[in-house]
Amino acid sequence: MTEAAGPTILGVDVFLVATLLAAVATFAMLVALYAATTVRDPMAKRVKALNDRREQLKAGITASARRERKSLTQKNETTDRMRSLLKSLNTLQDDQLQQAQQRLAQAGIRSKDLAVAVIFGRLVLPIVIGGGLAIAVFGFGYLADYTPFKKFMIVGGTFLLSYKAPDLYVSNKVAKRSNEIRKGLPDALDLLVICAEAGLTVDAAFTRVARELGAAYPELGDEFALTAIELGFLTERRQAFENLAYRVDLEAVRGVVTTMIQTEKYGTPLASALRVLSAEFRNERMMRAEEKAARLPAIMTIPLILFILPVLFVVILGPAACSISDNFVGG
Repeated sequence: MTEAAGPTILGVDVFLVATLLAAVATFAMLVALYAATTVRDPMAKRVKALNDRREQLKAGITASARRERKSLTQKNETTDRMRSLLKSLNTLQDDQLQQAQQRLAQAGIRSKDLAVAVIFGRLVLPIVIGGGLAIAVFGFGYLADYTPFKKFMIVGGTFLLSYKAPDLYVSNKVAKRSNEIRKGLPDALDLLVICAEAGLTVDAAFTRVARELGAAYPELGDEFALTAIELGFLTERRQAFENLAYRVDLEAVRGVVTTMIQTEKYGTPLASALRVLSAEFRNERMMRAEEKAARLPAIMTIPLILFILPVLFVVILGPAACSISDNFVGG
């Protein structure tokens, strides 16, 4: 006697599907519990790095530990090799290098040596990836079923994408980081106003704002903490504010930097100027939210037509269609 088979849907055992879904749900619950019990302060690592940088500036050295010196030396040797190769090919220009360094700084990457790696990647990736695909397609007959035009388009697109891949990666990190900084800038200006009215100095105000907003906006807290350190060490305080505008790709931050420089130069009241800027940035954030809300009906039109209306028609017209079919069959 054979055992009765379990219920199936489209030929799939229901009990097997239920068991798999239960296993996935259990695994997701364990991951959620682990994530909830191992929450870490996002500013702890950043504050430690900034404090290490402060100690390095005090001591006038680049690294203190032997392992860090060894890795830094190896990195510099690799970078020097890349730089020498690019210079021998006449593909390393000063303005191009400075632009790459600024983009890396805006992406939150402090090492200027990686700018050489970005330019080197623009040269090497098309040769390695695009050239390898071209050899595979035209030399070894890969994608033989495709037409010559399709092969040419695929190889050409691979060359272009591999050339733009380093810039696309850096631009993506810059956009994400700038967006996070934009969200927390009005709150940071409000706290700066409070600190200025309380009588704190500018560098102390930046330090306090970085500590208060570090958990909610780590990128903004990182930039403010670094600015506070530079205000304490650089001979010209103006340079510290200009470095902040250099590291952040936002027009709003440039406006704040201009206000801070004018305040330092002419002695104008800092709190009133920052209060005006904070109100403007909050209005701008509200306008962006209203713009997104106004675009929502147009964005929801296609999902509404494809997914919601068919289900609604089935639910409304289904019982009537079944009733009509039963009457015709019974008749």
